[in-house]
Amino acid sequence: MTGSARVSLVIPAYNEGTAIAPVLDRIFDSVRLPLEVLVVVDTGEDPTIGVVEEYSDKEPRLRHLVNTYGRGPANAIRFGIDAVTSPVVVVTMADGCDDARQIDDLARLVERGVAVAAASRYMPGGQQVGGPCLKGMLSRGAGHSLHVLARVGTRDATNSFKAYSTDFVRRVGIESTDGFEIGIELTAKARRLRLPVAEIPTVWLDRQAGVSNFRVARWLPEYLRWYRFAFGPRLTAGDIQARARRRQTGTS
Repeated sequence: MTGSARVSLVIPAYNEGTAIAPVLDRIFDSVRLPLEVLVVVDTGEDPTIGVVEEYSDKEPRLRHLVNTYGRGPANAIRFGIDAVTSPVVVVTMADGCDDARQIDDLARLVERGVAVAAASRYMPGGQQVGGPCLKGMLSRGAGHSLHVLARVGTRDATNSFKAYSTDFVRRVGIESTDGFEIGIELTAKARRLRLPVAEIPTVWLDRQAGVSNFRVARWLPEYLRWYRFAFGPRLTAGDIQARARRRQTGTS
């Protein structure tokens, strides 16, 4: 079944339990493209697993993965992307904040040739409803300035709800290891490679149950690193890979 998927959804989940069931309902009710859905958890004890296993009895396109790259959403997303089988991968959250009806449109933009297709809260027609005020201000400011000054192709570089060319992601790699900064990392890398980035408006709704795992103070330095990276001359995928190796080894 998954071998014929046109789009793979990667959903990092942490102790969502039964709260993930209505999110999965909306995904399978909304997406029309052939798909696979990968829910990625950090440990085999996560209560989300039992819910996903029960759900998969009636929905064979769904499976769970236990991330072995290290804890945190970035590692879960990276682990999930490494496991996908389709040419397009969409990252969406387990808390229901993202609009599943837009997954098809995002995936089709990648099929048409963009490296990154962003669901944008900050373009005309988009909106953010709820959420911490400081987080929203920082995100909006970063998105606007990157759009105007770095010309990254989207007004919402920090949003995690994006579709990617799987080939693009595997060529440039993912260096983020902790937070949700993968969205801005891959947008910045697409810009430095001068690859096309597109966006569509989205309405983001703050989660209605549970507690967000977003930590502004803890993850801000990495966001700033990728913000700065978006500005600069054209690079190749080999250049980016070499930079990542130098960073890992601590060489200049």
